[in-house]
Amino acid sequence: MPLPPGRVFKILLFPDPGASPRETAVVRLVRLPRLLASMGAGASLAVSGSVLQGVLGNPMAEPYTLGIAAGAAFGASAAITLGWAQVSAAAFAGALAALGLALFLSWRSGGSRLSMILSGIVVSSVLSAGVTLFKALADERVSSIVLWLMGSFSGATMRDAGAAWAGAALLLGAGLWWGRELDAISLGESRAVYLGVNEGRIRGALLVLASLSAALTAASFGIIGFVGLAGPHLARMVLGPSHRPLLMASFLGGAALMTGADGLARQLGELPAGVITALAGGPLFCWILVRERGTGQ
Repeated sequence: MPLPPGRVFKILLFPDPGASPRETAVVRLVRLPRLLASMGAGASLAVSGSVLQGVLGNPMAEPYTLGIAAGAAFGASAAITLGWAQVSAAAFAGALAALGLALFLSWRSGGSRLSMILSGIVVSSVLSAGVTLFKALADERVSSIVLWLMGSFSGATMRDAGAAWAGAALLLGAGLWWGRELDAISLGESRAVYLGVNEGRIRGALLVLASLSAALTAASFGIIGFVGLAGPHLARMVLGPSHRPLLMASFLGGAALMTGADGLARQLGELPAGVITALAGGPLFCWILVRERGTGQ
């Protein structure tokens, strides 16, 4: 239902006697939750990516590095194939299980940054194979699995939006609180210890919080990529590597990027937002890499 922006704001902010019950319902029950959900998801993924890039010391780290996406996809695929109603709950449980397994494997391998990244790759590979198996077994439900994997805000509720915002706000607060320590950790383990930072405890806490924030988003809306990877790099290009301003910029920039992607997806015929972020994110990230190489960053 096309509505002028002025009418939308009027319905949201004031009782509008000129608005039909249908218009009021569309704005307040469909468009507002979707807008808040896309903003919260974008903020959550971008802040999560920024934190993980600092904690792991890897500019290619992103919210799903530790297997969160594969775990959520495995849980959701299992729920859809088996006919379970609580797909989001199954996806969240799968994401938590993947995170726990990746952390366990990393701990058994020494707990280094490299072991964490490799553990995430191993867990993602195994669970991705499981998702492929569920697709083969799903028969007529395979289209539902594919649509979920694409990531979409269609049908988002205020509860979904609240979960995304809660995860983003909690992670942002922790990142700002430990901003100085995060700067030290990003320089390397030995330098962090030299500067008196309890590297192991803070790194572990931020890893878990960042992964949980991404898990909430993935469980609610599916797998939406590139925002958590490109968002922090765009913010870093403008503000530099200091994590306190970087996290704030990632929070706001991620929300704006995701909202724009979802708005474009709706204009193009209700496409999944994950399709738009993948199509736009790839060339955008290539441009970021070329620019950073050209400026020596």
